[in-house]
Amino acid sequence: MRAAVLREGVVEARVIDDPVPGPGQLLVRSLACGICASDIHFMDHLEAGVDDDSGMSTYDRDVDIVMGHEYCAEVVDYGPGTERRIAVGTRVSSLPVLSTSTGRRIVGQNPESPGGFGEYLLLDEAITRVAASELPSEIVCIADAISVGWSAASRAQVTAREVPLVIGCGAIALSAIAQLKRLGVGPILAVDFVASRRQTALAMGADVVIDPAEVSPYQAWRDVAYGPPEAMRQLMAVAGLPGCVVFECVGIPGVLDSIIKGCERGTRIFSVGGPPEGDHLHTLTAKRKGINIQFGGGPSMQHWDEAFEAVCSGSLDVTPMLGRTVGLDGVAEALDAARDANGPVRIVVVP
Repeated sequence: MRAAVLREGVVEARVIDDPVPGPGQLLVRSLACGICASDIHFMDHLEAGVDDDSGMSTYDRDVDIVMGHEYCAEVVDYGPGTERRIAVGTRVSSLPVLSTSTGRRIVGQNPESPGGFGEYLLLDEAITRVAASELPSEIVCIADAISVGWSAASRAQVTAREVPLVIGCGAIALSAIAQLKRLGVGPILAVDFVASRRQTALAMGADVVIDPAEVSPYQAWRDVAYGPPEAMRQLMAVAGLPGCVVFECVGIPGVLDSIIKGCERGTRIFSVGGPPEGDHLHTLTAKRKGINIQFGGGPSMQHWDEAFEAVCSGSLDVTPMLGRTVGLDGVAEALDAARDANGPVRIVVVP
């Protein structure tokens, strides 16, 4: 098959062997696959793979790796021991995890689990879902990105007495905003330096957008949550001040620490950015403020299924997130373009 192959830090399109489905696996043809920031983190930060002792994500510069974990695909064949419950030719997707004879692997981040930047890949039949949708594959493939922020927003369980502040307006932040809106939470404040990202945040459900180059996000939050001094006094007299829930969706060192130093006392922080090179946090400040920090992790199967259904049914419109599409020969350039914060939220590869 043809694939955009990562080797020795370079991505190039060339011919490699077709993957062969093992027990419980499906062979599928990639129809569309989104480029995610975690693809860039994976290829740029070899040390992150070394630190991962689970074996789920393994970057070896000396072997071929086909990235891409946000895919819509078509069933082509079955491995041994499969139930064959999904007919050949059916459009599908899945949580990007593959069960192999040596353990679970993240699709697109391991030599054993090639991703959607190639013509073919392998899926675990047990968690493969049918894309019951008339929408284009380029839209359906965005569901996995949606599931991450969707899961964070769902797990946060933001109450009517809390006002969410979303830092960063990339794909994960936008999906968190969309789910917060669906849950009836608000007002939702979203922060990004890039005007186009702020506009996309509004399209996905944000109520207020903030340019941190012009105003402190935390002062902007106070202005919205507390209102003018008289309103704040009335709030305190009746029910106390609203709480703050911050969603950190940037993944750049220093951002989480800046939230700790700038946010209100008692803030709950959901960190889904996670810079691969690690970070330094003023934990004493966090302690004094009574801050609760929860780190993201991937979505549960339930949340992935919910997000997938919302995208496939069209009840969640993800078109504001979509940019251009590229073929396999354009993946290397598209990865570079995806590093630009002024670029589209999602560039989609169509093998």
